[in-house]
Formats: sequence, structure tokens, C-alpha cells
Amino acid sequence: MTFQSGEEEWVFMSKVASGDEAAIAELYDAFGALVFKSARQVLTRRAEAEDAVQDIFVQLWKTADRFDFRRARLVTWVMLLTRRHLIDKLRRKSSRPETLGFEPENASFKQLNERSNEVTKPMVASEGNSAIHAKIAELPELQREVIERAYLKGFTLREVSEQLNVPLGTVKSALSRGLTRLRDRIGGSAEELA
Repeated sequence: MTFQSGEEEWVFMSKVASGDEAAIAELYDAFGALVFKSARQVLTRRAEAEDAVQDIFVQLWKTADRFDFRRARLVTWVMLLTRRHLIDKLRRKSSRPETLGFEPENASFKQLNERSNEVTKPMVASEGNSAIHAKIAELPELQREVIERAYLKGFTLREVSEQLNVPLGTVKSALSRGLTRLRDRIGGSAEELA
């Protein structure tokens, strides 16, 4: 796809905005590989990059009527939207901590890794699960609250910050200190629990 002028790009994006399937397919053919390459450089997992590409092209389609050839060429506009989307994705990802990797022998901690907005679900009864809950209960209040809300209830650290009316930095520190204490008390390595 080669355009001789910005006006041609604008006409093309008008077709995309109107839902012209051929134009949308042409947009993907022209920029899909470039957007995927950018996503793959930023995101660690291929599936995550593929999802991001899909989200980016949906966003391109929904915002196609905002394209202004007087401000930027089409490739620049596409890459700007791509960059913004990937930055937002990284921010959301960094505010949502990685799930705990508890996998000691004879214990199932699957529920610790599942995110749920419900009240903490009862976990499968096992000595290991009871021990984890007991150790979490022994933590200072803020550390316990942050770990329970972030890991057991599935809230982002930003959401926990708002719920507890505590600065985000304090929430992150409480999470880090709490996980360190859990590692020490459970006797697991950093790799097992982080």
C-alpha cells in the first residue's frame, strides 16, 4: 500500500472508519507485521503480543476518523497509537504483581494464583494452605491487607492503594516487605515465592 499524499491516506482512513472490510484488511496487511514486531519487542510472551496487536487494530479502526494527514503520515499515526497502547499495557502489567508461585510438595496453591473479585474463596484443605494463611495472618496489618487484596482478591496495586487510602509507593513497599517475610517464614527461595 503506497500513498502519494496525505490526502490519499485520509481518504483511505475514512473508508476504514466507515467499516469498509477491504480497507481494514488492507490496513492490517500494511502494518500488521510492523505492529507485531513492536509488540514483541515490548511484551515477553508471543500470545500477549498477538493479543496486543488485535487490540491495537481494533483501536485503529475505532479511531480512524481522528486521523489527520496534516499532523502526521499514516505510518507515524499507527506507530504512535501502537506505542501508547503498549505503554498502557506495561503500566497495567507493572501495577498488577506477578502471582505467587507457591508449589511446595503435597500442597495445592492454585487458588492463590487465581484472581477473583469475590471474598476470598475457601482454599482446598491442606496443611500447606493452612500454613500459608497462618503466616499471612501473622503479618503486620498493612502487609497482610495488601497481599490478601492483591493476590487473593485480584485487585491491582493501584486499586489497593485507593481502597486503603494509602499512597501507591507505600502499597508497593508493603507488598515487597510482606512477601519477603513470607519467604523467610515459609523457608522458600525467592524464586519459589516471587
